[in-house]
Amino acid sequence: MRESNIKPAGSATLTVKGKNYELPVLSGTQGPDAVDIRKLYDQADLFTYDPGFTSTCSTESNITFIDGDKGVLQYRGYPIADLAEHSNFLESCYLLLYGELPTKTQMAAFEHSITHHTMVHEQLASFFRGFRRDAHPMAIMCGVVGALSAFYHDSTDITDKRQREVASHRLIAKMPTIAAMAFKYSVGQPFVYPRNDLGYTDNFMRMCFSVPADDYKINKVLSKALDTIFILHADHEQNASTSTVRLAGSSGANPFACIAAGIACLWGPAHGGANEAALKMLEEIGTVDRIPEFVAKAKDKTSGFRLMGFGHRVYKNYDPRAKAMQIQAHAVLDELGLHDDPLLKVAIELEKVALKDPYFIEKKLYPNIDFYSGITLRALGFPTSMFTVLFALARTVGWIAQWKEMLEDPHQKIGRPRQIYTGPTERKYVAMGSRK
Repeated sequence: MRESNIKPAGSATLTVKGKNYELPVLSGTQGPDAVDIRKLYDQADLFTYDPGFTSTCSTESNITFIDGDKGVLQYRGYPIADLAEHSNFLESCYLLLYGELPTKTQMAAFEHSITHHTMVHEQLASFFRGFRRDAHPMAIMCGVVGALSAFYHDSTDITDKRQREVASHRLIAKMPTIAAMAFKYSVGQPFVYPRNDLGYTDNFMRMCFSVPADDYKINKVLSKALDTIFILHADHEQNASTSTVRLAGSSGANPFACIAAGIACLWGPAHGGANEAALKMLEEIGTVDRIPEFVAKAKDKTSGFRLMGFGHRVYKNYDPRAKAMQIQAHAVLDELGLHDDPLLKVAIELEKVALKDPYFIEKKLYPNIDFYSGITLRALGFPTSMFTVLFALARTVGWIAQWKEMLEDPHQKIGRPRQIYTGPTERKYVAMGSRK
């Protein structure tokens, strides 16, 4: 069990029907204080009402910090921009899992463990072939990841610290293999096995894009861009899918089932599909000369139209991940000579407009990570159906870190949200023959 870093910060008085209730106020190391309402129901027979839990702290966490007003995102205290520039995905995985950047020896051991867990059970190939050929890759991911508990019985005991670690490493290692298999299956190509002499992202690119008929050459510019995407998506505090993983885990479910639940939640278009939506918007615009028309629609409140990939629900300032993603997007376009691609020309011109137009600046509608990652993934050769799969691949380490933290939390309880009941009051049963 881990120690709590929460500190007392005074108290708040709640007055209900003339009666006062003293509630402790708690403080973390960064961010707003929180009113502790754990004993409110026992003391006052009251619930709190917070649809979507957007003003409710469901847990104490020391993994990721976000300040949306200031545009801050930190993994274990490290700014995301620093990690995107100087780190790589596996090192960021180690940081999220264990709380500190690794030493050279620790990193070598971690890389070895992940690399030698990338193979999946051979019977999973048969499992894949049970899906329809036109199955969505995310549907396949949900099914296959959930089925891992049927293949790896030796790492499902959540009370065993060693089994938890083995399961964590297995999920991080096997997710690229499973994602690549889902991609290959959707395009009718043979599965490509991982290679132990390649790095994490290089291996994934090869499993996705190599074919038996040709040698595949690693392009470091493209691999760096995808590795950066993975870093930027690795964790994002208590979002919907992370909360889903924690909620599933609070019941004692095995880690593979918990991550499958997270994947299912991420599949929702309001969560993991934003970069796909941004790309579809660019396709709808079609050509550069139509950009003014769509910008005008975005400014017209009565139009019901909004530009996807601009602004952010959490970040009321510039998305701190966007700058790093912008750099990688342009590096990929330069490397592949795609600046003349009609869709990407629209994206580049729309980016210029948004960064200069007073309306966008005043409303803080800056291009966000989804805008740039959608462009980049398309340029790398991934169809839009794979975008959320790649998101799930990257977010797996965040889900695991959060799941692991939850299990080690001495205050952890099974999730049980409350409700305000508005249905009928007690009624007597009426026999069918007497009903009107």
